[in-house]
Amino acid sequence: MTYNPNIPHRRSIRLKGYDYSRAGLYFITICVKNRKCLFGKIINDEMVLNDTGEMVEAKWLELPQRFKNIQLHEFIVMPNHFHAILEIVAATLVVAPKGQPQGIAPTIAQTDTPTSKTVGDMVGAFQSIVTVEYIRGVKNANWPRFNKKLWQRDYWEHIIRNEQSYKRISDYIRDNPAKWKGDKFYT
Repeated sequence: MTYNPNIPHRRSIRLKGYDYSRAGLYFITICVKNRKCLFGKIINDEMVLNDTGEMVEAKWLELPQRFKNIQLHEFIVMPNHFHAILEIVAATLVVAPKGQPQGIAPTIAQTDTPTSKTVGDMVGAFQSIVTVEYIRGVKNANWPRFNKKLWQRDYWEHIIRNEQSYKRISDYIRDNPAKWKGDKFYT
């Protein structure tokens, strides 16, 4: 395909060559399109969810029912964005040693094989589920309308590689409401 300067080209923000279906911890941020505050307000440095924010939180908490190989860690619904730590857990194999007597628990071996779903698949499913439910709320509960798309086109992610990074990001998520006025997503 030849380069056409009239077609917008976007560079991927993903780590080149990294398998985003692999077991690990991922910090994600998803923004509402045009940073419109739809999910609640910050009052006295605390996030107070409205009905739409409660729906977003509920749909996030339901995600492990759809993707059995994930665990949810720290997260927060903010007025116009969402932060979370998502863990893809390694597949486990139950291995019974040869000749093991009945009644003795088999050993469980962790494998580092990729799952079939990527972080992008999971984030995309979450965004889609929330959008469908939000549209229902617009029609049935008079929730604020949005212009064509609820979410910004892409999301931001970061691969968490060590305990120090995990703690720093967890603290950032927890402290986000108290730092709202200085937040880059503040509007």
